[in-house]
Amino acid sequence: MLKYLKKYWLFAILAPLFMVGEVLADLVQPRLMSTIVDEGVLGLSNNGVGNLNLVLTEGLKMIIFVILGGLSGILCGVCANIASQNFGNDLRKDIFKNIMSFSFEQTDKFSTGSLITRVTNDITQLQNFIQMSMRGFIRTFMLFAGGIICMLSLNLSFGAVIACALPLVTICVIYFLSKANPLFSKLQQKLDNVNNVMQENVSGFRVVKAYVKEDYEKKTFWQLQ
Repeated sequence: MLKYLKKYWLFAILAPLFMVGEVLADLVQPRLMSTIVDEGVLGLSNNGVGNLNLVLTEGLKMIIFVILGGLSGILCGVCANIASQNFGNDLRKDIFKNIMSFSFEQTDKFSTGSLITRVTNDITQLQNFIQMSMRGFIRTFMLFAGGIICMLSLNLSFGAVIACALPLVTICVIYFLSKANPLFSKLQQKLDNVNNVMQENVSGFRVVKAYVKEDYEKKTFWQLQ
């Protein structure tokens, strides 16, 4: 995959960087809010006297960070989409070129539906994976690591909460991944079968109509679901 993504390395690098900016903007918000509440409203360090100027100043900072975070998120999405879409486009072209060079023996090993699934759905899944890697994975990791750092900076005793929760989260992730992988393989097989039936029925539509087999083909298709 890196061979196809290398041509769009600039967008592939910019997308995670913009996502880092968005996450940092999100992580700053709670600290600014705590300053507004503790000092601006409650006045904990000023004998209970609030500070309206501090509220306005910190509130303005929050608005600025929200705008910067939103712009970073938008730019991240644009860069990730450009990289993933071009990646998928190049990969589809090469796969189609490869299919056209198949020998008769190689063609017999694959059904029409299977080849269609490879060129359409499978590459779309790879595109989504590339996009999610640049956005979702980076965001999740940054929020996780940044959240831990922020919690520990507020109170070290929060580390005990993290130490108890982390193994449970890890076990849940491993469990659901182990259950999802076999289901994904079954889904791909069903998509192959659906594409096979669709291709046969569309290309042989006149034959189906001539022999009045519409109900039979409907039942066949429904059994694939």
